[in-house]
Amino acid sequence: MRLENIKLDVDFVKSQFPAFEHPLSKDWSFFENAGGSYVPKNVINRLTEFMVSTKVQPYAEYPMSKIAGENMDLAIELFAKMINAKKKEILIGGSTSINLYILSNALKKFVQHGDEIIVTNQDHEANISPWRKLKSSGAIIKEWKFNIDNHELELEDLEELISEKTKILAVTHCSNIVGSINNLKKICKLAHSKNIIVIGDGVSYAPHGFPDVKELDVDFYTFSLYKTYGPHLGLLYGKEEIIKELPNQNHEFLEGNYPYTINPGGPNHEELVSLIGIYEYFNKLYDHHYGKDENSIQKKIKKINNLISSHEEIIANPILEYIFKRDDLYLIGKNEIKDKNRAPTISFFSKNMSSKDISNKLLKEKIATRNDNFYAWRCLNALGLNTEDGVVRLSLVHYNSLKDSSNVINALNKI
Repeated sequence: MRLENIKLDVDFVKSQFPAFEHPLSKDWSFFENAGGSYVPKNVINRLTEFMVSTKVQPYAEYPMSKIAGENMDLAIELFAKMINAKKKEILIGGSTSINLYILSNALKKFVQHGDEIIVTNQDHEANISPWRKLKSSGAIIKEWKFNIDNHELELEDLEELISEKTKILAVTHCSNIVGSINNLKKICKLAHSKNIIVIGDGVSYAPHGFPDVKELDVDFYTFSLYKTYGPHLGLLYGKEEIIKELPNQNHEFLEGNYPYTINPGGPNHEELVSLIGIYEYFNKLYDHHYGKDENSIQKKIKKINNLISSHEEIIANPILEYIFKRDDLYLIGKNEIKDKNRAPTISFFSKNMSSKDISNKLLKEKIATRNDNFYAWRCLNALGLNTEDGVVRLSLVHYNSLKDSSNVINALNKI
């Protein structure tokens, strides 16, 4: 029986990702994970196998087509279990942005002229713009602004914004700039007491631990699969009792066949099947650290989430402490990860030089990162920052190591 307080085996983790052996990328410290993560061998193998043997129209009776359809269904079934959802409660679309845009069009059914929608200024634009567009349908848009001093979304401010006319609340689970993990469960409890539908953006949360959507009690939840070690797709979860009532956004003959009703065009077949590789990778991670057992997928995910969180805290805190202590650098968000209060997504800027200059200097030291507003331009506007130059962002995930942390600190020391 293995001990529960074991540490993540980073060497094993890295051995699962071909990027760490490839001549082009192996000598770099990769800190651009919030823009898109590397993929493990299992995902690549699944994608290759589909393209070689089953790249045909699925769901026919001949073997290549039948296997293709079965694997597409399996990918959805496994991912539903990983986030504790029903199979008919998730859909896989082209991206989080398009999924939310289609969802906003469908949810117009619940919005009457004069009804209110609350968005934040801490979010990625994907969970702001689609809801702001409903102003043209008569909705009143309210903005939940983060505290300018600590960069946090305060629950008391939300309570003041909510009225009897509030119908929708769109909020990030974790900001891709501030890094703070918002208490989505508490936010949902408050919103539901007023019959408000909550759309949670988990794009910056899911790479650090897959959510239990039923525990959060969120109505809709979305994240980008290319940031959770897969291909360029987006996942959208919706409670069955709501999703089945949404007006059809797809072909007329699919009326009532949810969730396809809000997934026009459907998923990319080969990339959908490659998602099985993410499940296989996390299973491999579990077996390596805890041994094979009969635990449910959900129990395994929770244990892996805790293992990853502990590791990310160890590798991110030295960087947070270093940047926070530098007089010439300004850290956005909390200066320490403690009790899962923030993600290892670290944004900062300099008082003396542009973010672009810092980014260029880091690149010369083989630190893979960049400067940008990262689609959170409203957040940067609120902070009084140039949205073109933006901030420098160092985003870590579980395959980063203490050596990477040391490399970036040494590189910053030269600036």
